[in-house]
Amino acid sequence: MNTHPPDFVSVDMRGLKASLVERAHTERVSVSALVRRAVARELGLNAAPVQVTPDVLHRAGTQAAIVKLSIRLTHDEAQRLVAGADSAGLSRGAYLAGLIAGIPALTSGVSRIDQLAALTASNAQLSSLSRNIHALTRLLTQSKVPQALVYRDMLDTLDGDVRRHLKEAAGLLADLRPRGQASESRRRTNR
Repeated sequence: MNTHPPDFVSVDMRGLKASLVERAHTERVSVSALVRRAVARELGLNAAPVQVTPDVLHRAGTQAAIVKLSIRLTHDEAQRLVAGADSAGLSRGAYLAGLIAGIPALTSGVSRIDQLAALTASNAQLSSLSRNIHALTRLLTQSKVPQALVYRDMLDTLDGDVRRHLKEAAGLLADLRPRGQASESRRRTNR
């Protein structure tokens, strides 16, 4: 998708190269793509598109090598790939790997960002419950029963609120795991 001739710049990383390579590997993007994105962000510009060329990146101490793959897509398919990756908040490589792994959060059409926002809201609600329980405990310790009674309705629904949060969190985490991995992780825990 890159139609511009490359512009090259050599930079002395002064000890940052290992961290840069590690970060690029973690994000499943090339070092060049990561640097372009950082420079564009620093300059207040939109990030340049990532150039996809064949290459193999080996990482010391790992069993599997990351392979940089060049694929041919129609313009429409390429745009859908980019839009899907952007929507999921992932690099193109991580998004494609997630699709191949069958991660339900990516294959269901449900926005991963919306799911994470729902989990964040649920966490905030659970945090609020925690503060309320602490306040209730403090009031009961001080024998301030009339003020503590304000929290009675919260206590009546506490069990359901916590269970709802746990169910939502478990559902989201299951949707973020590749298909088939759930039974494998259960087998490992049962050993």
